[in-house]
Amino acid sequence: MSLPDGLTLAASAFNWTPEVIAAETPAPDIAVGIVRTGVASTIELEPGQLWRSFPEPIDGEVDALRQDLDDAGGSVGIVGASLDDWLPGGRRRTDDERLGFLLPQLRAAQRLGAVGVRLPIGQAGEPLLRRLLPELHARDLVLFEEIQGQQTPDSPATAAAIAVIHELDDSRVRLLVDISMLMPALPVTYLARLRSAGIPVGLVQRLSDAWRDPSTATAVVDLLRSGAVPPGIHTLYMNMLIRFGRSHAADLRGVLPLVGAFHLKFWDLHDVDGRVSNPIRDLGAELAGTQFTGTLCSEWGGHEWLDDDPTQMTREHLALARRTLNGDIR
Repeated sequence: MSLPDGLTLAASAFNWTPEVIAAETPAPDIAVGIVRTGVASTIELEPGQLWRSFPEPIDGEVDALRQDLDDAGGSVGIVGASLDDWLPGGRRRTDDERLGFLLPQLRAAQRLGAVGVRLPIGQAGEPLLRRLLPELHARDLVLFEEIQGQQTPDSPATAAAIAVIHELDDSRVRLLVDISMLMPALPVTYLARLRSAGIPVGLVQRLSDAWRDPSTATAVVDLLRSGAVPPGIHTLYMNMLIRFGRSHAADLRGVLPLVGAFHLKFWDLHDVDGRVSNPIRDLGAELAGTQFTGTLCSEWGGHEWLDDDPTQMTREHLALARRTLNGDIR
């Protein structure tokens, strides 16, 4: 089943985090396995999970992974970069030190044949982005700044970072949009987890029925401030304040010319009322007629509370995404 012109589906090795943590198989072999098992031929990598030598990956390790991927018929889309702004002892890195921290990662991405590297939006800042541009051009890489979850194109910090990308006016610096921004409803399994953990029934019902209602956001914060969130799910609860967004695909129209890639974030595959497929469908509608030619990468965040098999989850999600983008889900 073909995709609309210009769109490429990919899979993130992040989806296999539980297997990386289990350490029964070397992380590079897990990454190559995504291609060998036919899940996806284009993959995104998280070097911090791959190599102990990160953030200064050893050439031999990088080259070995590149060769294995070549042999399997795979390629690397985006590589997750890291920018540690602080040194041991609490001193902030200078701009020279920040540049020096990133350069080995750019070298590794180039050796992998990657399209580019990814950082959180705004972290690099304009001075460093300007210094990185010659390196990006020389290495034929794109730096993607990622916006996700509760971030919106018009929130002050995000808007300021987007303005920098617009001002640079260089295709080597692009936005990456994670559709965790576009959640019409919360995941079925997440709601079940909250319910079983003792979150008040009334709040769980409100979360189920009216996720995008501003008063629901207020109720989430109020319960947190009351101290009534059970300690065992405190981190999970915080997803509603950080990782789960309430935007609409139409909110992206003003920034689409700056977007070079998307993460098709999903949490589970319970597509009740289209809560998994509708954001993909709505995004496809916004992209129709544009010149977008980047990747749409399956990224599974639900392994935080689910024990499902990453390979099966990703395979099924990509199949759903393909059907949705081709208009085969009504």
